[in-house]
Amino acid sequence: MTIPDPDGLLAEQLLRLTRRVHRIQKRHLEERDLGVTPAQSRLLRTLAHYSSPPRMADLAARLEVVPRAVTTLVDGLEASGKVRRAPDPANRRVTRIELTDEGRATLDKLRGARRSAAEEILAPLTEKERQVLGVLLDTLVDGDAVKPC
Repeated sequence: MTIPDPDGLLAEQLLRLTRRVHRIQKRHLEERDLGVTPAQSRLLRTLAHYSSPPRMADLAARLEVVPRAVTTLVDGLEASGKVRRAPDPANRRVTRIELTDEGRATLDKLRGARRSAAEEILAPLTEKERQVLGVLLDTLVDGDAVKPC
């Protein structure tokens, strides 16, 4: 049996790339003065994918974080008017999280920031290299890269 990456080079490259992506995305967010952190931006994007306002627990599960982390993110976004807490009409003990008009406008601007950050990150690659990278990333994200020996 061979060890695919005996020196951990691929793991180190992935970690370095992750940090670079985070730095670039953060810079693009700051340049647009959107008033959101990368984590808040992720919550807004996730929130936009729901057909009806989710519960905090739903957001925590989807984001794969502890509920307390979602509470902190929602507190900040609510303070800036981008989301609001709303009572669940079917269960008064449940609170739902809704995007506001300000939140939707911020999401539109976030899309532009993410697009420009992606363009910066992918700039050194040719179109063919981008296609290959896309296939490789899909494989890793979907978990198909782990196959029995």
